[in-house]
Amino acid sequence: MLNTYYKHFSRFALAIILAFGSTFLEAKDSPTASELVSITDAWVRQTNPGQEVGAAYMTFTSKQDLMLVSVESDVTDSIEIHNMTMENGVMKMRMMENLLLNAGKPYKLAPGGFHLMLFDLKKPLVAGEQVNFVLHFKNNMKAQVGKKKNAPEFKQAIKVMVKVPPEEASH
Repeated sequence: MLNTYYKHFSRFALAIILAFGSTFLEAKDSPTASELVSITDAWVRQTNPGQEVGAAYMTFTSKQDLMLVSVESDVTDSIEIHNMTMENGVMKMRMMENLLLNAGKPYKLAPGGFHLMLFDLKKPLVAGEQVNFVLHFKNNMKAQVGKKKNAPEFKQAIKVMVKVPPEEASH
């Protein structure tokens, strides 16, 4: 009887070790957002006193096909991904649900194009200050057929300097 007990106990212990070991290996194989996405040339446009809208710019280079799905910040509770274009001398801006990032291709958010719009700023953005962002990425499900529908979300926190825009920056 004691032999049977030890046999079942050792099987149970082995099952626990394997379960935790595989969970650890799976978690270790899952990259973090900072390992997946390089963010360079990040800056936030300085605002004027009383101005309640700001903009942020940066360049993303992703190692996988991903989507930027949302952004949080300490200077506002409302950030949207926008695209600005000029058509027949008229500026058109539209909000985007997400921003697709193709693996290995730099994606530049810059004045006059794609950018992050910061609405209802809590205070003016002054040159030399830093703004904290948390960027939320998900796997690009269109590019990864056969993956789970509820893709894991990757978060990446960055600190971005507020700067006076270059004179040629239109937006």
